[in-house]
Amino acid sequence: MAARSGPPRSLRAAFDHVAVAAPRIRDLLPLYGDLLGGRFAFGGDNPRVGYRALHLRYPDDRRVELMEPLPGSTFFDSFFARTRGGGVHHLTFVVADIRVALHEVVAGGWTPTAVFIDDPAWREVFLHPRETGGTLLQLLQKEEGQPVTAGMEEVLAGRGLAGTGTISP
Repeated sequence: MAARSGPPRSLRAAFDHVAVAAPRIRDLLPLYGDLLGGRFAFGGDNPRVGYRALHLRYPDDRRVELMEPLPGSTFFDSFFARTRGGGVHHLTFVVADIRVALHEVVAGGWTPTAVFIDDPAWREVFLHPRETGGTLLQLLQKEEGQPVTAGMEEVLAGRGLAGTGTISP
């Protein structure tokens, strides 16, 4: 864990979701969708980074994000090697002001591994698992609501938000 220069000011962060990554989203759906009752909320592709994700919503309004690599992507390679094929990839907490969060993270002695704060609709800071007890931590400031531009089968067929047109395995 990181050495702290003093107690950080509380960000009053709200838990948003947990993300689970696997080589195939379809392999996760019988458990997280059918058995546990998750219903499709939204999803799409991130071709810049190299993954497809979809969010399942549960009756308590909590979500699980299911993720898989897009063909040819190396984004999950080290994660899959470390986890033997998948598992909890990250936890996401929403903050009111990402710049305040970034300041408090650094002042608290943590080192962000990635900072993306230029898009007003989606600003995020990541903390490495080495500093968070073993799980990647995402702090997020986002605009309310997520665009639902397609259903689950459309997302899995590569026709969701930013879809690449590649069908999920």
